[in-house]
Amino acid sequence: MSWLHRVRERVSGEVLEVRPGESLLCAMERQGKGCIPVGCRGGGCGVCKVRVVSGRFDFGAMSCRHVSADERGRGLALACRLFPLGDSEVQACGEAVRAAPEQQ
Repeated sequence: MSWLHRVRERVSGEVLEVRPGESLLCAMERQGKGCIPVGCRGGGCGVCKVRVVSGRFDFGAMSCRHVSADERGRGLALACRLFPLGDSEVQACGEAVRAAPEQQ
């Protein structure tokens, strides 16, 4: 039996099914969805920044240049380094998300 964690992106309403040990960003790409911007995929660029709205996660190594200790304490993280531990909700908030309305 497969245990999948369901993670909803608050703005788009898209639901991602994340495998145990899989990052949120990898799950999104595997499912062909685009609710979170994609950057370097390695925790160093900050493009995939999200805010944890609810739920529990493990956090991988992230550049403190893009996610400070204060931000992490407020629930901000990089989706490429965020590993859900159960059903949860996040909101994309990286630079690409903030820039999107100006580009239209």
